[in-house]
Amino acid sequence: MDLTVIWAFIIAFAVFAYVVMDGFDLGIGILFPVFNVGDERDQAMNSIAPVWDGNETWLVLGGGGLMAAFPLAYAIILPATYPLIIIMLLGLVFRGVAFEFRWRDPDHRAFWDWAFTSGSIAAAFSQGMVLGALLQGVDVDGRAYAGSWFDWFTPYTLLTGFGTVAGYALLGATWLIWKTEGGAQDHAYRLAKPAAFATLALMAVVSLYTPFLEAQYWTRWFTMPNIIFASQVPLLVLILTYFLFRGLAKKQEALPFLISLGLFLLGMIGLGISMFPYIIPNQITIWDAAVPESSQVFMLVGVVITVPLILIYTVWAYWVFRGKVGSEGYH
Repeated sequence: MDLTVIWAFIIAFAVFAYVVMDGFDLGIGILFPVFNVGDERDQAMNSIAPVWDGNETWLVLGGGGLMAAFPLAYAIILPATYPLIIIMLLGLVFRGVAFEFRWRDPDHRAFWDWAFTSGSIAAAFSQGMVLGALLQGVDVDGRAYAGSWFDWFTPYTLLTGFGTVAGYALLGATWLIWKTEGGAQDHAYRLAKPAAFATLALMAVVSLYTPFLEAQYWTRWFTMPNIIFASQVPLLVLILTYFLFRGLAKKQEALPFLISLGLFLLGMIGLGISMFPYIIPNQITIWDAAVPESSQVFMLVGVVITVPLILIYTVWAYWVFRGKVGSEGYH
């Protein structure tokens, strides 16, 4: 297989792994204010306490891999989204500091809870807007970004931002259904349904909006024979939606979370259908942006060694801390 395609898959895998693992983490922060102060909030926090700081590994791999394997795309995308990237990183810093200090500084716990929530919302919203900014197109002149400082701020990017926040909230609620019990779990069940409605509604609106952004998107989704294969994605979304609400109605614990992950996977597949082989829509393909093959081979050796190790210790961490959590934390 073409090495450039392999590297595109590696970057896509890293991004999806980050969304999967940090998505429910951010989702808990988004939902945090609606949980009762005390046991409910402590259970929510303890459900991610052993693993939250390892989830950003995939963000580093995705961003670092993009810079290493597709430097031209990195050099264009970052200037186009600098304000959003800065907001995201500051949000992650705020929530990381708040996570530790809410235990060590109980006199100011209300402030740290606010910082945890605001950082989570800022990070999630900016990630969604970065995706929207990329999908709506980036002005390129030669090999450089040619747009203005605020080209990323449009109605479409606001929709993708809200959609990401809603999707992460769904992941957070369904994760807490799986990991908590008692009042916290009951509260998570009540939150999961509106989060699911919001996520699916915004997915539908964004999906209907996207084909009108670029002729390439319309061709991929609505011309023959593409429509035969592409239509399977919304069909599978409808099937998973049925099982999601069925699982919530039957008070199933693990299944709603797994189905929510499935919805994100289908969203990622839909993104690939729309964009491939462009890394910057209608401007730069993955082959245009890629480093020489010798560099790709050199980096691939490192990835083949490190990614399995990351997966092993990640799986081990989740296995060790499996089961329900209480309000007494590891701190």
